[in-house]
Amino acid sequence: MKVIFMGTPDFAVPCLKGLIKDPNHEVIGVFTQPDRRKGRGKKIQGTPVKILAQEENIPVFQPEKLNTSETYEALKNMGADAYVVVAYGQILSKEILELPPFGAVNVHASLLPKYRGAAPIHWAVINGEKETGITTMQMDEGLDTGDMLLQQRVPIGETDTTGDLHDRLSLLGEKLLLETLDKLDKKMVAPVPQPEGEDSYAPKISKKLAEIDWKSSAKDIYNLIRGLHPFPGAQTRYQGKPLKVHRARWIKNIESKDPGTIVEVSKEGIFVAAGEGQIQITELQLSGKKRMAVSEFLAGNSLEINGKLGEENE
Repeated sequence: MKVIFMGTPDFAVPCLKGLIKDPNHEVIGVFTQPDRRKGRGKKIQGTPVKILAQEENIPVFQPEKLNTSETYEALKNMGADAYVVVAYGQILSKEILELPPFGAVNVHASLLPKYRGAAPIHWAVINGEKETGITTMQMDEGLDTGDMLLQQRVPIGETDTTGDLHDRLSLLGEKLLLETLDKLDKKMVAPVPQPEGEDSYAPKISKKLAEIDWKSSAKDIYNLIRGLHPFPGAQTRYQGKPLKVHRARWIKNIESKDPGTIVEVSKEGIFVAAGEGQIQITELQLSGKKRMAVSEFLAGNSLEINGKLGEENE
C-alpha cells in the first residue's frame, strides 16, 4: 500500500517508523507542520516527524495551510492508496479526504467518542479516568468524528502521568495502525459510527488551567499535577513568585487548614492544605531554575509553616 503520512510531534514517530519498516507499505511522502522557533534560544527546529523522514530520505512537505488548490493537486498527482494521519495539527478537507481509495486513517489517543480534540491524554489523567486507549478511525471533515475501525483499551495507574501514558500509547498506536491497514487491505474490518451522546472534548491546555486551585480536593489537584507532567507543568505561587509542581502525592481523610496553607516542611515533602485533604509536593521548580527534589530545594530555599501557596503576594 502506498501511503502518505501526516503527523508532527513525538507521538507520531513510532507510527511512521512502523510504516517504514513494514514491507507491505511504502511511505511516498510525509506532510508535517512548518518549522517553528523553539527553546530558550528560539532556534528554528524541524518537527520530530520531519527529522525521521529526512533520515529515511522520504520527501517532506510543510504547507502552512493544507487545504489549498496547490496542495490538493500535489496530493492527487502523488497517487497514494491511503493517508495516515497522527497528530498532524490541521483539518483535512472533504476533497482531500476523498482522494485515496482507502481514505484517511487517523490514530487517536483516546477511546472515542470520548476526548475528541488536541489533548486527549492530558484530559484523561486530569479527569481521573481509570482507562484510556487508542482508536483508529476513517476520517471525515469533523474533529475526530469519523467512523471507528479498531480500538484497544489501556489502564491508567494511580501514579501514571501524561508522559507515562504518552509513551505507552504511541507504541500501541503503531501496532494498531499496522493492524488496521492490513485489515482494510484484506477487507476484514468495517467502519462503525461513533456512539451518539457519549462524546467529550479535550481542548488544548491553557495557562489558566495549569494554575493550581488549592480550594479543590487533594485528589483533583493530584490528578492535575500528573496530568500536566511533564508539560506544561502545574503552576502555583509562593511569595508572588511562580512555582512549578512536578511530582506530588495526595493525602485523604485528614483535617487541614485554609486551602494553600503550608502545613509541614521536611525532606519528605512540602505538605499543603487543599479544599479536602493535603498535597505532599515531592518535586518542584522555581522559575528559571532546574527541577529538583524537595530535599535538594530546601538546601538552598526556605518555606514558612503557615505560609500560603497560590497567592500573588505574601
